[in-house]
Amino acid sequence: MTLKLFHIAAMSILVTVCGPTAAQLGRPDAETVAKQFAKADKDSDGKLTLAEAKADMPRVARRFDTLDKDKKGYVTLDELKAALEAGGPK
Repeated sequence: MTLKLFHIAAMSILVTVCGPTAAQLGRPDAETVAKQFAKADKDSDGKLTLAEAKADMPRVARRFDTLDKDKKGYVTLDELKAALEAGGPK
């Protein structure tokens, strides 16, 4: 019984210290974002327009105005990775 309680306590501490991963929070990792971006970028110009985002990356489309900070009409993979590192898109 004591050993079982020890294991439960140890697991609780590990979960608390390590925290949830990006996948557990429902956020994709950088590699997944890159693959999704490549699929969504229909003309392979390295730029994701709102229309392309709406078709294949709906979470990006919902935050497109926020991601496209300089209002150029597209977002790049680097911008999406930076947003991911900063905690979004959610």
